[in-house]
Amino acid sequence: MTSFPYTFEQLGPDYRICVSPAHKFGTDAFLLADFAARRSRERVCDLGTGCGIIPLLWFRWGLEPQTAYAVELQDQAFEQLMVTAEENRDRLAGRLIPIHQDLRQLGKTIPLATLDLVTCNPPYKPAGHGVPSPKEARLTARHEISCTMEDVCAAASRLLRFGGRLCVCQRPERLPDMMEAMRNHGIEPKRLRMVQQRGDKAPWLVLMEGKKGSRPFLQVEAPLIVEDGAGGFSPEMKRIYRLEQETAHAPTESQEDK
Repeated sequence: MTSFPYTFEQLGPDYRICVSPAHKFGTDAFLLADFAARRSRERVCDLGTGCGIIPLLWFRWGLEPQTAYAVELQDQAFEQLMVTAEENRDRLAGRLIPIHQDLRQLGKTIPLATLDLVTCNPPYKPAGHGVPSPKEARLTARHEISCTMEDVCAAASRLLRFGGRLCVCQRPERLPDMMEAMRNHGIEPKRLRMVQQRGDKAPWLVLMEGKKGSRPFLQVEAPLIVEDGAGGFSPEMKRIYRLEQETAHAPTESQEDK
């Protein structure tokens, strides 16, 4: 039995994910999971996975990973991850591997230099910036209290094979920090995409892919537009949310103010 209230969100007809007021998911998780463009039978890892939404989306969308490590430090989030793993045990047993550990200490639990893909939806604000939340879970998710961009890139560099990919999302104002951190740890920024609510709005999120050991060359993709002209979801967002399928729906909480 858990010591906190939780419910399940349905992800398509086959998967359910455990969510709570402290640990749920939003738009940026869907965008990062899609941007990472996982490939069938890859060995993957999501750092700071929270309730486990990104790995679960990969399994729900097909082209399933061979192994998906889900790393989480916070106790309640990890407990939710374990509830999700148990709820979907018939489909995920042996393939989704929850790890309750600080990403700065990884090494014994995941074989080094073996992964094809690492993702992370990191804290967006440096420590000491912005208004700190009185709630510990939200403070850890928003501010670089438990890890920094340097920590994320250092961990990914240790885990990735040569040519392996790191995909992250961040606020546009942190783009220089993100690129510098990648390069500091031998990961070359290779692909960049901005996310805009509408075409006439400034980006609110940036998606970045880097490759370990790659040569410099940055591909800047067309912006991802969230809304169509009528105020509904754009065709691309409908595809990402799988809204054309009756059992799919948009996230219950936007992460734009994470």
